[in-house]
Amino acid sequence: MSGPIRVVIADDHHLLLDGLRRALGGLPDIEVVGTVSDGGRVAEVVERLRPDVLLLDIEMPGKSGLAALRELSEPPPTVVVTMHADEEHRRRAREAGASCFLSKAAPLDDLAAAVRAARAGVRVIDADDPVAALDAHREARLGGDADTLTAREREVLRLLARGISGTAEIAEELYISQKTVKNHLASIFEKLHVSDRAQAAVEAIRLGLDR
Repeated sequence: MSGPIRVVIADDHHLLLDGLRRALGGLPDIEVVGTVSDGGRVAEVVERLRPDVLLLDIEMPGKSGLAALRELSEPPPTVVVTMHADEEHRRRAREAGASCFLSKAAPLDDLAAAVRAARAGVRVIDADDPVAALDAHREARLGGDADTLTAREREVLRLLARGISGTAEIAEELYISQKTVKNHLASIFEKLHVSDRAQAAVEAIRLGLDR
């Protein structure tokens, strides 16, 4: 799937809503296309914007998040993020069709991983340990192909992770031709299962190549 993951965030805590919008929207492969703070408007916003993933709180004014989710005729993959991270609420979220269930105390890395997993069609809500399942999905996305990166491809990835993404810039940094840069990028995209330089930069950071 090409392009950033389009996300709608539904939460009635305005500070948290703004924080999530800024944090997730700052990632190269995620775009927050809309927010909603009233459960009664979730269906309207989702049906209008057609996001790839819905990030949903449970307790909202107007209507609960799970009730709003059940109303959707074609619900997108949904990550429930709540203060009530207990088994009963997880069961209810699962029955409503959610793909993942996380505490609001979860770090940004886990939230982003949940969004990516949901977009990929992975349901970690059924796992005994959803966070461990997300870690496994992260490893699977990187996969064994990351081990086949050549030394030069890793150098290209290091530059991407540092924000140096232009073909001419990379060629100048590594003293190679622009055609060679393009060949390296094509190989990197195939090995990391990504479709553009922004996504490759995200994977480079996960591999620790920004350090």
